Amino acid sequence: MADNAQVQAQLSAILGPDPSAFEALISQLMATGNEQRAQAETLFNLCKQHDPDSLALRLTHLLHSCPQSELRAMAAILLRKQITSRTGDDSYLWPRLSPQTQATLKAQLLVCVQREDAKTIIKKLCDTVAELAAGVLAEGQWPELLPFMFQCVSSDSPRLRETALLMLAQLAQLVADALVPHLDTLHSVFLRCLSPSSPTDVRVAALAATINFVQALDSAPDRERFQDLLPLMMQTLTEALNRGEEATAQEALEMLVELAGTEPRFLRRQLPDVVGSMLQIAEADRLEEGTRHLAIEFVITLAEARERAPGMMRKLPQFVGRLFAVLMRMLLDIEDDPAWYTADSEDEDAGESSNYSVGQECLDRLAISLGGNTIVPVASELLPAYLAAPEWQKHHAAQITLAQIAEGCSKVMLKNLEQVVTMVLNSFQDPHPRVRWAAINAIGQLSTDLGPDLQVRYHQRVLPALASAMDDFQNPRVQAHAASAVLNFSENCTPDILTPYLDGIVSKLLVLLQNGKQMVQEGALTALASVADSSQEHFQKYYDAVMPYLKAILVNATDKSNRMLRAKSMECISLVGMAVGKEKFRDDAKQVMEVLMTLQGSQMEADDPTISYMLQAWARLCKCLGQDFLPYMNVVMPPLLQSAQLKPDVTITSADSDDDIDESDDESIETITLGDKKIGIKTSVLEEKATACNMLCCYADELKEGFYPWIDQVAPTLVPLLKFYFHEEVRKAAVSAMPELLRSAKLAVEKGQSQGRDESYVKQLSDYIIPALIEALHKEPETEICASMLDALNQCLQVSGPLLDQGQVKCIVDEIKQVITASSTRKKERAERTKAEDFDAEEGELLIEENEQEEEVFDQVGDLLGTLIKTFKASFLPFFDELSSYITPMWGKDKTAEERRIAICIFDDVAEQCRESALKYYDTFLPFLLDACNDVNPDVRQAAVYGIGVCAEFGGSKFKPLVGEALSRLNVVIRHPNALDLDSVMASDNAVSALGKICQFHRDSIDAAQVIPAWLSCLPIKGDLIEAKIVHDQLCSMVERGKTFIWVPFLPDAAIFMFVAVLSDLLQRLLRFGWKNKPIRCFG
Repeated sequence: MADNAQVQAQLSAILGPDPSAFEALISQLMATGNEQRAQAETLFNLCKQHDPDSLALRLTHLLHSCPQSELRAMAAILLRKQITSRTGDDSYLWPRLSPQTQATLKAQLLVCVQREDAKTIIKKLCDTVAELAAGVLAEGQWPELLPFMFQCVSSDSPRLRETALLMLAQLAQLVADALVPHLDTLHSVFLRCLSPSSPTDVRVAALAATINFVQALDSAPDRERFQDLLPLMMQTLTEALNRGEEATAQEALEMLVELAGTEPRFLRRQLPDVVGSMLQIAEADRLEEGTRHLAIEFVITLAEARERAPGMMRKLPQFVGRLFAVLMRMLLDIEDDPAWYTADSEDEDAGESSNYSVGQECLDRLAISLGGNTIVPVASELLPAYLAAPEWQKHHAAQITLAQIAEGCSKVMLKNLEQVVTMVLNSFQDPHPRVRWAAINAIGQLSTDLGPDLQVRYHQRVLPALASAMDDFQNPRVQAHAASAVLNFSENCTPDILTPYLDGIVSKLLVLLQNGKQMVQEGALTALASVADSSQEHFQKYYDAVMPYLKAILVNATDKSNRMLRAKSMECISLVGMAVGKEKFRDDAKQVMEVLMTLQGSQMEADDPTISYMLQAWARLCKCLGQDFLPYMNVVMPPLLQSAQLKPDVTITSADSDDDIDESDDESIETITLGDKKIGIKTSVLEEKATACNMLCCYADELKEGFYPWIDQVAPTLVPLLKFYFHEEVRKAAVSAMPELLRSAKLAVEKGQSQGRDESYVKQLSDYIIPALIEALHKEPETEICASMLDALNQCLQVSGPLLDQGQVKCIVDEIKQVITASSTRKKERAERTKAEDFDAEEGELLIEENEQEEEVFDQVGDLLGTLIKTFKASFLPFFDELSSYITPMWGKDKTAEERRIAICIFDDVAEQCRESALKYYDTFLPFLLDACNDVNPDVRQAAVYGIGVCAEFGGSKFKPLVGEALSRLNVVIRHPNALDLDSVMASDNAVSALGKICQFHRDSIDAAQVIPAWLSCLPIKGDLIEAKIVHDQLCSMVERGKTFIWVPFLPDAAIFMFVAVLSDLLQRLLRFGWKNKPIRCFG
């Protein structure tokens, strides 16, 4: 009781009439000592619980009256946290305050806004007012706020005008709807405050308010009403620069960059003037680098704003040329740093400035966003001059430029491949080592971006050049990079291209392995690994020479400085083992795994690369050894599960917080801003997690039923990761693993390796995995992963489909509807983009690529429905009826060929699997099938004629009236001039198969004397081997049925000869290929 009384006394003193006790509490909240601060926090929270009204009023009084700016600032921060809900704290005070306290607070906040002079506190006050308004304005609870702001913005006091604009900027982000009725007033306010007569601070605040408001407006006409302010907005920037106020200019630039990213069309009418001004800033060497970089960022951001303003920047080729020239000049800002030559550290950026880094990054982004048709002509003008100049820096810049633009310009560069390759290979002979390094870097990048064309056409020039570069012992960094480029080249290389060069390459790489420089050894290891992986069994010849070196590094590279070397030796050994196969690798594999087990049991630091490399090495060893790997799983799995279960290392702060996320100690921290939150994510943790998840999937895939003992630990680890939105690779790995886990469980049960569990275990696992997969699919934002999820769901159904109940099938069908609707919506949005005034051919190509990804989704939907139909047959038809309104539109001529093909295939499956129960759909779908036989797309024709064959086989009297038209349509497909071309032969063969089924099942409805010989004349079919087996089995079946079927009295002699010829051809194919047809019993 005494303690309670003491606390009550403290609270009474703190919240009493004497302000000094409360001021002392706030001071203690800012104390550096943890104990003192903790005690103060406890008292503050007690005040909040026992008397929230007094606490809020005390904070307001402190903010209003305290002479100490530090205490006023702290009061502003605390008040914001207590009375606004935007911080995410559900226990905020505002709803608990009495109406009288709420009214007092609102009035006092506006008084404080008028009286406060300290800029930092004004900013905090404005944040508090805006966030409180966001919660109450919609309910009409603060009607005096907007008149107050408009009064302030018209004041003679620049400070009040700036303050009002700061509040408007915040309100525009939070409650724009409340401001929309005042468009005319706001336009006048912004116009007046952006005018040159206004002080700089007022103009910058007006710029922020204008940009925020434009971004918040949903209506394009409303946004256009503010376009006439753009010259004044730009003038705010240029005049700040003219006065030498670069900090102010950078603040303005950051806001304009944001506008360029979110509302690029707002800039369209004055685009040449705006972009021209930005390029002048970028070209001005007298300005600070930060200012120039922001101007460049503005133009690049505009170029990248494809979805909102497709093709807009490509309409300004002269500006693209100017920007490209600026970026290339930035690459010249590089020093010949001696550290580059010593090659003692992995860093390859010795001597590179921030200008160089920005130029390099922006060339890549510009090429990707604008494409080769725009960029390559510009580059072609500048590159020859750089290569002809005497300065090594220009030669270096030319090679870096080629490497950076290759990804975005690949299609156009492939058309000029001879010129590009020559330009790069000529610089392999440059006298300056850094230029040679840059040329090697370029050939490595081109091998990735222009492969495999580059490898096929120029291997005889590139590989010898790289081999020669590996002899540059005076420049170990050049040697190491040449080895790395061999990796890039071989990744896109077939064994037949690589094999003739293996003797020379492997011998040189073995020499480099014995080099004293660690980076050279590491480069040689990665190159050997890639060469082995690409040449596969051809590498056996070198195994005995290579493996001793690799094992020696694995065993001896134990120092901390050699961790990456040892890690890469693991990678190389495991890839070599996979290449040469189990028999060759078996003995060494045991020794290697002993070393890995020892390492696994040792204590390793969190940043040791050995961990990640070892996870992957174990998985490759498993792939190589197969079931022989099972004894090692008890060693491998515990740390692997531990890595897969890593929690993301995430730091979340307010976007406008003064506390920066600390990135100083770890380059792997990536910072992103989402809404009002700034999120820092440690990517190294996510990468280790993704690697581990991929490895778990590999083990399940390789070991099949042998993976069973681990399913109960792996499934609960991976299933939640289907919705792991921090990292796509983690989600992809989790998705891929789902069917593998089910397959493993089912095989273990079937083979008696499930420790007494039966099919109910598979059902239990299926009931855990499939609903989770459906839920994840519903929320998945990436189209590519949606397709993967549909594929995984399809594979799961192939394993455990019969175990599903009707409710689960309904959930799948409902999700299919949602997927089709969402995909159609995305396609419509892309179609709308084609109507934009800046839309051009380059943008059209990008849309085609996006739509191809969308078609993969439809393709997977078709496969999934096919599996459901095959699994449940006629019992699925009620669900098919539900889906018909989603599927039938896909038959339309306005749909893509792939959509039409999928829709036809779905009906084909229904007709084939449901047979008599599907007859009710014939009247609706058969006319579509017959019409699709004439489709220009051969894949659609193939699906259609296959469906005709199915309906002929199972349609009975329902199909009979259409026999004549079906024969006519099939004849057109079979007799098409290009019927036997590679693209069309599958359609033709399926048409022949359908014709045979009509002969077999509707003989009474055809002129057998004409149709059967015509069918025989098409045999044998050789394109579609699946249909070939069916057709030729069918032929043999007809023969077995004897005279009553084929040997009709009026069968012409020519047809008999034809039949014998077909059998002769089939027998020859049987002898040549060993076809497993049933025995041919021609007579009796």
